[in-house]
Amino acid sequence: MRARPAWRLLGSGVLALSLALTGTAAALGEDAAPSPAPASGLTLVTLQGPGTSAGTREAADLLARQDALLAAIGAGEPVYRWTTALNGFAAPLTDAQVSTLEHQPGIAAIEADAVRPLAGRTSLAAVRGSAASPRLRGGAGIVIGVVDSGIAPESPAFADVPGLGADPERFTGACSEGEGWSADDCTRKVVGARWFVEGFGRDRVRSSESFSALDVLGHGTQVASVAAGNAGVSVRVDGRDAGRFGGVAPQARVAAYKACWGAPDPSGDGCSTADVVSAVDAAVADHVDVLNLALAGGERIDTLQRALLGAAEADIVVVGASGNSSRSAFAAHASPWVTTVGSAIGRMSRGRVSVPGGASWTGGGRPVAVRGRAVLAQDAAAPGASRHDAGQCRQGSLDSRLVAKRIVVCRRGGIGRIDKSEAVALADGRAMVLVNRTPGAVTADFHSVPTVHLPAVAGRAFSRWVARHPDTRVRMTRVMGASGARRTAPWSASGDPRGASLKPDAVADGDAVLGALPDGTGRSWGVFSGSSAATAHASGLAALLRAEHPGWSAAVVRSMVVTSARPIPRSSVLAQGSGALPSRAPDAHLAFDVSASAWRRALRSNRLADLNTSSLLLSAAQTTAVRKVTNVGSRPEYFSVTARGFTSHRVRVQPLAVRLAPGETARFTITVIGPTTPGRLDDGELVWLGARGGVTRVPVALTR
Repeated sequence: MRARPAWRLLGSGVLALSLALTGTAAALGEDAAPSPAPASGLTLVTLQGPGTSAGTREAADLLARQDALLAAIGAGEPVYRWTTALNGFAAPLTDAQVSTLEHQPGIAAIEADAVRPLAGRTSLAAVRGSAASPRLRGGAGIVIGVVDSGIAPESPAFADVPGLGADPERFTGACSEGEGWSADDCTRKVVGARWFVEGFGRDRVRSSESFSALDVLGHGTQVASVAAGNAGVSVRVDGRDAGRFGGVAPQARVAAYKACWGAPDPSGDGCSTADVVSAVDAAVADHVDVLNLALAGGERIDTLQRALLGAAEADIVVVGASGNSSRSAFAAHASPWVTTVGSAIGRMSRGRVSVPGGASWTGGGRPVAVRGRAVLAQDAAAPGASRHDAGQCRQGSLDSRLVAKRIVVCRRGGIGRIDKSEAVALADGRAMVLVNRTPGAVTADFHSVPTVHLPAVAGRAFSRWVARHPDTRVRMTRVMGASGARRTAPWSASGDPRGASLKPDAVADGDAVLGALPDGTGRSWGVFSGSSAATAHASGLAALLRAEHPGWSAAVVRSMVVTSARPIPRSSVLAQGSGALPSRAPDAHLAFDVSASAWRRALRSNRLADLNTSSLLLSAAQTTAVRKVTNVGSRPEYFSVTARGFTSHRVRVQPLAVRLAPGETARFTITVIGPTTPGRLDDGELVWLGARGGVTRVPVALTR
């Protein structure tokens, strides 16, 4: 049997693709991650029209349509049926059946199943320094659905503690039992648990995995803890106190939908599209309030994006990762009903190494104060070890007689960053200075010894100083005060300038973010990087707003979250959207609302760019656009707008000011005047200022 293509052009001209989830390893400077692998031979079929509430007569009608279609192509009972987020099924079909299916009426998309990697990378480093400074309240009564690798209910981040506040009213999810998971593992904090494996394949799962919602990989636990981990949790690693932790919305509840699995070869870990769509369908039926997908995929409107459309129509705030392969893919989740979040870096703990005479170099790190002699790792090679291996601080390559009680200067590369500090600790080193060999990012990982990570130029200068002064003491300290300047992560995927909507919507911290881990990983806490961490932050902010403003629609919450961001200097809006998200709930009062029915109407008419979204992506053929703003505050307010940042175009907004009563809406028109040079990008923002102090930023990209 010949291999089936991974995509088909169907229905109203929508291209349903089986696209790569952005592999994080290559993007984060590690070994290359695999492309999407074929799953268990399933074909995903989406029928035209929306899903409906489970158990209704309309749901029975959808099942009858599916049965008729399956009978028409001679197929048996499908592996999965979907009736809530969308109308469709996943089934093993032959090439002949797929060919027949393409000619059946009422088909929206056909897609081959694929296994896609998660959009984050976990570091099981030892924790030093202090954890996050948490807020104590926020998110009560709200359920965040996390489609990921499961959850570790034993973590104190998810304990059923006093002070969780009001219980959710809408949530109707179940607690599905399985290996290592009983009904008692669901509590007032972890309110739901489901798992989906038939797409990935039971025979492809590693032996240590659990056929339940129990997390083995650790990724889902970290994401859920950042979004909704309990406040004031003591972080202890190896018997040491490392401060206290709390999620963005610490009173929010978590519903785990395990659709991502570990394979015998870790390079095969990932999430079958069929399993993910099934998880989304279940989450919509369960009535979650916020839905987090820390996995990329969907540069076009594919099966998953159609399922997420159903979630948006059900008044759920949907948050998706933009992905981490900026060199090979555009931002994922291109659909305007998904809040797509990319990664920012630079806002990290910082450390400094100082030498006699006043010279000092600053990089990433969270070290305690250390003073001692420094040694270049390549000059401290153990007997039988090469200078190359010693320079990279590989385990067993350092001579403890030359390293003991010293600050060891290790070169980046070859092995993981935290493995280097562990090698230094095993050789009795006091601390580590990690130096980049080539231009690249620095991090603030949690290391086995106090560590400062220097960029390439600073690393070379410090290494030369140590070589000339081998017996002079140096000092390592934590940099107090403001964190480093934020910038868009170089691996964070940017938006497609030819897309229907501007992506990503915003960025958030995505480098060395602390989160909880399952006990089975060997650590209770670790850091992770990638747009997974950024989505967790955005989901927590959405939960805060939903709890504070229960009358706001999901579209209003989405608008309020992304327009509250602050732009990052010298970064295109196609890389950052509206900018870096804040650490607290927004307090502006101006929103861009979209009715639940408008999403599908725009998709059918191929007019997604005309939706009332809080961003604009205008081509040469578009010189005007219209948007509507609504005062969602409790008092009348005066709002004025300014166009900023454009370099080769004049952008005019009319009217320049409006006075809106609570709930009142006003239309405004954006007009672009300037050259239409092919391939030229000009971008900026519209900034609305409210009389009560609120700031609402609307990113604009002109793709001429």
